[in-house]
Amino acid sequence: MSKDEKIAILGAGSWGTALALLAARNGCQTLLWGHNKEHMAILAEQNQNQRYLPDHRFPENLSVTTNLKEVAELSDLILVCVPSHAFKNTLIQLKPHLTKSVKIAWATKGFNPDDGCLLHEIVAELFSPQTPAAILSGPTFALEVANNLPTAITIASSQPAFAKELSNILHSDLFRTYTSSDVIGVEVGGAVKNVLAIAAGVADGLGFGANTRAALITRGLSEIIRLGIKLGGNQETFMGLAGLGDLILTCTDNQSRNRRFGLALGLGKDQASAIGEIGQEIEGISAAKETYLLAKKYAIDMPIIEQTYNVLYENLAPSTAVHNLLGREQKPEY
Repeated sequence: MSKDEKIAILGAGSWGTALALLAARNGCQTLLWGHNKEHMAILAEQNQNQRYLPDHRFPENLSVTTNLKEVAELSDLILVCVPSHAFKNTLIQLKPHLTKSVKIAWATKGFNPDDGCLLHEIVAELFSPQTPAAILSGPTFALEVANNLPTAITIASSQPAFAKELSNILHSDLFRTYTSSDVIGVEVGGAVKNVLAIAAGVADGLGFGANTRAALITRGLSEIIRLGIKLGGNQETFMGLAGLGDLILTCTDNQSRNRRFGLALGLGKDQASAIGEIGQEIEGISAAKETYLLAKKYAIDMPIIEQTYNVLYENLAPSTAVHNLLGREQKPEY
């Protein structure tokens, strides 16, 4: 298909590269930006991202750069795929190069580590509340998107026209896009599920079974809903792709870096070793702290998040965290 669109994607990790491949295959002129000059030089030389998505050659309409000025000149549609801790700084670096109005979308999942704010708030602060902005989220593993396996995601924006525009660009026979107006709900679901995936990995590493995992996912979803509604999200969102769908995927499949990290902790490895073995960003580590602080700020009961935070930041033994959860006072489920 030829969509005659131009799109720049910021972040040359596995997910940014997968989305760049998707956009290019859909006929868009696509520019993939990364901050690491050595890494991007290798991508340009090999015409693929051998480190993160080996054996997926770049189409002719997909090029790479480390130059944000080139990004700004190519397109007024920017899709940000950098880790959450780099989200704000990346946009700050981009902004001086912009000479025209811009549309900002992001596939980053997490909170701003400085203050725990949601990423759409950063976009509104750096540009304006009227800037077309959208989040792309859902149950997606980068390798499966690169492999053209059937996938469905949610695109949320307070501007329906922009959500539809981005949906048209990314939608294909094997990549189905749904639109939503609930930016907050989609953001909260995408951020908190990473923390719960660490918890699920810990439980499996300790040798607990499918019963435990199912209970953790279900009760974890309740925690996401409580926080999400408090922050302004819609309950229906958390039962959809960007909520329950993403949570199930991340908690049950070892393609999830967060789950693998938790699994390593449950098997007795220390955090540094687990992080080193995975070798990629593990968003749930920082999200655990940010979610825990939000729960305290708004007096929201999030026991799984609290125990995961204690394991990661207070040196609590994973087995003790599980016993703390099981030993809580009995109460009605709802």
